[in-house]
Amino acid sequence: MKSGHADLPLHYGKVPVWLAQRMSALGGAIVESIVMEYGRNALLQKLSDPFWFQSLGCVLGMDWHSSGITTSVMGALKKSVNQRSSELGIYICGGRGKHSRATPAELMAIANKTGLDGDSLVHSSRLSAKVDNTAIQDGFQLYLHSFVLSKEGEWAVIQQGMNTNERLARRYHWHSPSIKSFIEEPHTSIYGKNQGTILNLTDKAAAPTRSGILELTKENPGQIMREITKLVMPDHHDVRAEDVNLKRLGAVLALAHDSPVNDMESLLLLEGVGPRTIQSLTLVSEIIHGTPSRFSDPARFSFAHGGKDGHPFPVPITVYDESILTLDRAIQKAKMGEKDKSDALRNLSKVSQNLEKDFQPNNRFNDIIQQERDNSWKYEGRTVMGKAKKPGGASGQLELF
Repeated sequence: MKSGHADLPLHYGKVPVWLAQRMSALGGAIVESIVMEYGRNALLQKLSDPFWFQSLGCVLGMDWHSSGITTSVMGALKKSVNQRSSELGIYICGGRGKHSRATPAELMAIANKTGLDGDSLVHSSRLSAKVDNTAIQDGFQLYLHSFVLSKEGEWAVIQQGMNTNERLARRYHWHSPSIKSFIEEPHTSIYGKNQGTILNLTDKAAAPTRSGILELTKENPGQIMREITKLVMPDHHDVRAEDVNLKRLGAVLALAHDSPVNDMESLLLLEGVGPRTIQSLTLVSEIIHGTPSRFSDPARFSFAHGGKDGHPFPVPITVYDESILTLDRAIQKAKMGEKDKSDALRNLSKVSQNLEKDFQPNNRFNDIIQQERDNSWKYEGRTVMGKAKKPGGASGQLELF
């Protein structure tokens, strides 16, 4: 896959400080883990996948389907990753509004430090924005441009446009190693509104779009679009059963609450971390180690740390902090040559996948969400509206799916 896009309901609002700080800490730890385990290009490849990016935002506690994931995730990563750029070899430039316009200067500063070709990087940054804003006339006006660069010179671009009439945002993803031409298949497809109409630049009806490209490139671009995956997020705010692969989610919850966690010697290293944290760490582990096919239902990852809007449940602060602490400890141990904890975290996703093979979900999805909400006060659950309160009645343990 060269790149892709995601359509998201347009939401406004700010991320509260208590969540923004944790998003930055956990996001930075996830990035560092991926770089350590798989390398910088693997990180860029993941960032260019709309489904993985949405899943990452869900794990970090953002509203599972809204446009705010893009701005908030990239802001959190930029803050944490750039503090360790010299060590990680990863640099994040740009952002929303005025920050996007600072991208060329930021890239030139990085080029001066690393010896990379700054002019070429600036050219790539500007042209990727021009293609998505002008060559692709789909009704979305760009307002965010993030350029993620490795010290080897490879890059990924994440940018987002807004269509206020349709109340939608569209996110575009690029990955440099797969791009042979900016004007011939820089994306493998572009989809229009949620009805699924394909914008085909070779069609006669696409003459205005071709004119925009011709003005930009001074040549006939030929076929720019080819069909690939798309991610169109629903308009409903709550997390529903149809948004989640119940077999996968059920396996995660079973792993958190049943015996398999204690059946593997390596997982005993996580002893002392409660079942609820195991649930979160399993989904964090999958973000780090999972293959692309595992991210077809990003909503599932909202069961790691909930969402700031309370869907599917309030953000469990104590669990979130335990996830950050556990991952940070694993990273520090791995740097010293002790990989037991990082191997244990990796095995969480493996065990969950093994459980899926014979797992049969039941119809208790809404009950599971209600249980999480009822128990939220135990984990200092919080939303933008305030702290979760203890429910009037006692909450019992439910059968997992």
